[in-house]
Amino acid sequence: MSRPAIVMAYASDPGLQRSHNEDAVYVDAGYGLAILADGMGGYKAGEVASSMTTHLLASNLLARLDRAAGQNLSSCDPVRILDEEIQAANLAVFNTAHRQPQYEGMGTTLVLAWLLDNQLHVAHVGDSRLYRWRNQKLQQLTRDHSILQEQIDRGMMTVAEARRSEHRNLVTRALGIEARVDVEIHTHDIRSGDMLLLCSDGLSDMLDDRQIGRLIQHGEGDWSALPAALVAAANAAGGRDNISVVVVRVDGDFALRRGWWQALQVFLK
Repeated sequence: MSRPAIVMAYASDPGLQRSHNEDAVYVDAGYGLAILADGMGGYKAGEVASSMTTHLLASNLLARLDRAAGQNLSSCDPVRILDEEIQAANLAVFNTAHRQPQYEGMGTTLVLAWLLDNQLHVAHVGDSRLYRWRNQKLQQLTRDHSILQEQIDRGMMTVAEARRSEHRNLVTRALGIEARVDVEIHTHDIRSGDMLLLCSDGLSDMLDDRQIGRLIQHGEGDWSALPAALVAAANAAGGRDNISVVVVRVDGDFALRRGWWQALQVFLK
């Protein structure tokens, strides 16, 4: 039996100072899809926003893929597909918040990885992150949509100063706050041996990139235990927020068969 080209593992924990977990995670290695959302809002409203977002994105994206079987036609634009589905999820959260007073003001961050046909498509809103581990080096592929990141970009403070700021959690974009959301989507190359890390700010606020890289390096031999190890380290550092981690490992080629790819294109266009 051949080894799968893509494998995934995840862990999610409320942390040490929160009574409940407003993060939501979805993974499906068979479809190459990983989604992580960090909710915000009133009592339990953040949980509603994050769970709605992950459920809608997963079910709608997978439905489009499944409907493609047996069809054939021309080109596909995964970036446009992601934007369409994220806009639809955003509108659903926005409408729910406006129709049900107990959910007023709810929203969520989002980071999504879609590994398709030997490429990585990344969509994100807010300060949940995606990193790539390649050749023993950790690289952040997303850029936080946050007040602190804007201040860093303008030279108003250093990364070290930002880590000590009391305003670490002020995001400039979130899904569900407006009827449309500004989604950042990029496509990256991906290679066999790469590892991806998706995380909520409950991890990145507690551990800096050097600490995260060191844990990945030590945990590569038992990659499936890595999410739990990262969560434990974040809790050991204070666990101030919910902590969610998804690890995606690429173990081989995942190019689509051309006939299947042509079938897929009808419903992806």
